[in-house]
Amino acid sequence: MLLETWLLYTTAIFVVILIPGPLSLLMVSNSLNYGILRTTPAFLGGVSASVLLLTASALGLGALLMASEQLFSVLKLAGALYLFYLAWRSWREAGHLNACTLAENQRIPGFRAMFWQAFGLGASNPKDILFFAAFLPQFINADSSLLSQLLIMIATWACADLICKLGYGLCARGAARFMTTASSRAWFSRFTAGIFASAGTAALLSR
Repeated sequence: MLLETWLLYTTAIFVVILIPGPLSLLMVSNSLNYGILRTTPAFLGGVSASVLLLTASALGLGALLMASEQLFSVLKLAGALYLFYLAWRSWREAGHLNACTLAENQRIPGFRAMFWQAFGLGASNPKDILFFAAFLPQFINADSSLLSQLLIMIATWACADLICKLGYGLCARGAARFMTTASSRAWFSRFTAGIFASAGTAALLSR
């Protein structure tokens, strides 16, 4: 891959990744509640999901989804249901925060639980596969090795994705000093639940 193409690709993916979405909100919520280091499993889970979707697009799953409306609908429904599940969990967490003190609610999920929650959210949107299927070819040179180009693009995306997620986490920790009570954290959890529910509804209604 030419340096000029790589720089253009890197700039483009930073713009795409920085656009807030449900996964970014999950990073903010976890960082706010548990801190940056303890949220590492969620960062890794989100990045792993992106790598999986990129690889799936490169292997032709994007073309398969475009050809099969039924498969796309099933995956879209599964993604929407997962968003509703996360909305329910965030709303329930708000209730627990109101019932207890902030210190009593600092139970940290295990590595696997936090990793798979972020991974599931990141991998649950089939539209991302279609996006990658349309996005990647714009930067591929047909005269060069396809495998080497894809490996560079996937590695670059993973690094950029991790940097952006850490950036969201750092912003959340900066805001944590203004949310020092259980009540304020409960309101944020309700806000998070509303975003997840809205995203799930939008996924169901979209075509």
